[in-house]
Amino acid sequence: MANNATVTGRTISFTVPGRFSMKGTLDGRNLLERVEAVYTNPVLGDMPMEVTYSEYKDFGDVQFPMRIRQSAGGFPSVDLVVGEVRPNTVADIQVPDNIRQAVTPYARIVTEQPAPGVWYLAGGSHHSVVIEMKDHAVVVEGPLNDERSTAVLAEARKLVPGKPIRYVINSHHHFDHSGGLRAFAAEGVTVITHESSRAFFERALAAPATMTPDLQAKSRWAPSVEGVRDRRTLTDGARTVEIHLMANSTHCDGLLMVYLPKERLLIEADAYTPAPPNAPPPTLVNPLSVNLDDNIKRLGLGVDQILPLHGRIVPLTELTKAIGRQ
Repeated sequence: MANNATVTGRTISFTVPGRFSMKGTLDGRNLLERVEAVYTNPVLGDMPMEVTYSEYKDFGDVQFPMRIRQSAGGFPSVDLVVGEVRPNTVADIQVPDNIRQAVTPYARIVTEQPAPGVWYLAGGSHHSVVIEMKDHAVVVEGPLNDERSTAVLAEARKLVPGKPIRYVINSHHHFDHSGGLRAFAAEGVTVITHESSRAFFERALAAPATMTPDLQAKSRWAPSVEGVRDRRTLTDGARTVEIHLMANSTHCDGLLMVYLPKERLLIEADAYTPAPPNAPPPTLVNPLSVNLDDNIKRLGLGVDQILPLHGRIVPLTELTKAIGRQ
């Protein structure tokens, strides 16, 4: 009623301006059968979502679906089989204070400089790295959303004034690590990702975002995406940036890490997140961290410090201690 819904047969449709469009369909018993929605996703632009409800049963005059399926962006995401329904039961669910009061400071940037011309942009849950080249700059990781990447872009331009940002290197396709790539594409920055994700990002970065127009939707730039297989090197003659596939990682296919051989710095995402200072060693060894160390050895990388895209800068010895190899 608030959004002037229209009814066609057993389907009701409405749009909440600036947020989403919604369409719900009832079955022959006037029970909700399907909900179709479109809203803006930081990676996909306009993202379709569909939920179906089936196998209704009567629980004390309350009809409830025993099967609920959901898809997002055309891919199945949830399939629930309901085991029990208790109508009108009091549910005293307390949200923890740290969750209820949490505020994600997307635009907060805290900068460290582990080497000349290399800056570590932290300050939130997901970090980026800015690398100065002779006539341009390279950013590693455009995470989360427009707000975070806009802050990263602004900080990169402040740190490397007068030089264009030519590349943003994407560690992997997971949405928290790629949600800001549309902001980079809107600035004409070329995205470097693993070859297995290239076609996906070519489509995603070109997709419309009409529900909540983002920077890319307002831009006239056609996205530029380049793929890496096992290795790629960027160099200006003075500084070298190596991009390597993290082989045999179970986190995802196509996980990339970035190595600066002159500075002996390694940039990685999700394989190793250092514990806080002086924390006891983990009781369980993370197999992703073991795989990271295996790849460092396989490639013969001389690493002094790790710049993780979660956590804090640490020496390589923190990794080897965490996996029991020190």
